[in-house]
Amino acid sequence: MGATLAGLGQAVGGGTHTALAAAFAWGALSIALSPCNMASVPLIVGFVSRQGRISNRRAFYLSLMFSVGILLTILLAGAATAAAGRVIGDIGRAGNYVVAFVLVIVGLALLDIMPASWPSLGSLSTRKTGPVAALVLGLVFGVAAVPCTFAVMTPMLRVVLRAASSSPGYGALLLLAYGAGHIAAIVLAGTLTEVVQGHLDWTEHSKGAVVLRRVCGALVMLGGAYLMVAAV
Repeated sequence: MGATLAGLGQAVGGGTHTALAAAFAWGALSIALSPCNMASVPLIVGFVSRQGRISNRRAFYLSLMFSVGILLTILLAGAATAAAGRVIGDIGRAGNYVVAFVLVIVGLALLDIMPASWPSLGSLSTRKTGPVAALVLGLVFGVAAVPCTFAVMTPMLRVVLRAASSSPGYGALLLLAYGAGHIAAIVLAGTLTEVVQGHLDWTEHSKGAVVLRRVCGALVMLGGAYLMVAAV
């Protein structure tokens, strides 16, 4: 993986088309490079599987809204920490604890341990409340993804800043390509969830759908536990 990132780092500093493709690939790979980023996959898979029988287009839209929520939080947190003179993306322990708590609640709901009607963000995020719930879940999860994302992005940010010094538009384009890659990986996972469910003719209460949702719930709770440990 280190060699892959080194190669991508060189490619981002290359010609325009190669650099944009490398930035996109880096964004997609960022999902697999840290536990907190990786937790976004079971989270959106569990969310979509909880919706029951919906169209593939609807699954795509919900996954996209979730991803947009994550990116909005990352952008706002990055700008806020930079403006405050702190390390970019350093949200502090309190932020980690809050998001860890939310992930545990959502995980419990996906495991059917906590009723879906429980009055919390967890219930909002796993009931059939549509794109607003997906966006809110993404916004909250984005807080957890901030430090992980900027840690993975650091080498690329150096290249982007160098490019932005002579061409701000090109630097922004590289960041946009990275964000598109990050979104694509999450949206693909969420959309494929509904494709598989439709192919297997699963409903929300089918045994396979329940097993998938509970596995995702367990993984989401592990992500919450990781954030708690990391904050100590």
